[in-house]
Amino acid sequence: MRSVFHLAYHVTDLEAARAFYGSLLGCREGRSTDTWVDFDFFGHQISLHIGQPFATSDTGKVGDHLVPMPHLGLVLDYEDWRQVADRLETAEIAFVIPPSARFLGEPGEQWTMFFRDPSGNPIEIKGFRDASKIFAVD
Repeated sequence: MRSVFHLAYHVTDLEAARAFYGSLLGCREGRSTDTWVDFDFFGHQISLHIGQPFATSDTGKVGDHLVPMPHLGLVLDYEDWRQVADRLETAEIAFVIPPSARFLGEPGEQWTMFFRDPSGNPIEIKGFRDASKIFAVD
């Protein structure tokens, strides 16, 4: 069964969110009011509401890194991932983990990057050349 996920979370500034998610990441804006805005987040629906962002801590051990938990994640095909990484690098986004490869030559070979939106919400975007390897264990 496949579906589109919906995730709603807080941001502190809707205009900054529009610039980040809309202009920088290229997400199409959907419905909105004075207190929230929807985006097509690479085929999924996110609803950003004015409020206090969720608390995070760097407790997720991934290889040699501690990453922010909880975080929003997304998997793209490698070419799309590379385009997003290039946009973020050009914009000089401060990465938690810069665009890099993991598990090269192993099951689950992937590229990943961690960064935060203007409200501090952590986001991970992974890229796979072979989508059939997303859940690979051997």
